[in-house]
Amino acid sequence: MEYVDPIKDIESINAIKEMLKKQSQRDLLLFVFGINTGIRVSDLLSLKVGDIRDQNGIKEFLYLQDSNGQKAYYINNRIHLELEAYLKDHDFKEEDFLFKSKKNDQAITRQQAYRIIHNAAKEVGIPGKIGMHTLRKTFGYHAYRKGIAISILMETYHHHSPSETLKYIGINKGEKRLVKVDVNL
Repeated sequence: MEYVDPIKDIESINAIKEMLKKQSQRDLLLFVFGINTGIRVSDLLSLKVGDIRDQNGIKEFLYLQDSNGQKAYYINNRIHLELEAYLKDHDFKEEDFLFKSKKNDQAITRQQAYRIIHNAAKEVGIPGKIGMHTLRKTFGYHAYRKGIAISILMETYHHHSPSETLKYIGINKGEKRLVKVDVNL
């Protein structure tokens, strides 16, 4: 697997969202879901509609099983909005893949997902190596920048040291970081 970079610039992220919105709501949802949860590409592509929706609507948390047990991923407002837009335009059954191919009833392939993200990044002029793993790294980079503890990210990525996680998400050890501790009671 080739090394890829996180997308550090918010304007670039927004440019990709705009480009994907014009292209396909499914593709936009794929991008938004990935950068807001840090879910592995294999887990993202295997999601079924029933994983994210129940009789009450879109779930607050997505639960996935991994080698360390069950992990909960928060479905934030941004994902929620894109899910609503996507689901209202399609007549999905609970057992349908969320990121369904336009050709058949299967999920899109890893290669197709890569092409969607890679081409969108190239289209908006993002330099560097961009692929599906970029979504996971972008999540970690921005979560860390917004004050999420490195220990939480280490657990998310199953890393053994803070330095491993910092390197993974593209943070240089010497980089100065201001964190807003805004309790705002």
